[in-house]
Amino acid sequence: MSTWERTKGQMEEVAGSAIRKSAHALGNEKLAAKGGALQMRGKARRLKEKGKERLS
Repeated sequence: MSTWERTKGQMEEVAGSAIRKSAHALGNEKLAAKGGALQMRGKARRLKEKGKERLS
């Protein structure tokens, strides 16, 4: 399951980055903030799973 969670984190990170960049280009700061939050959530999920693998 760890591999799936890590992949899910990477997908959230990429999606969040794309949303944030496109929202900045359009001038929509509220959507850009949501994209940034999604990107950070993905990064946190990925790092959590990486840490769990190192402890195992």
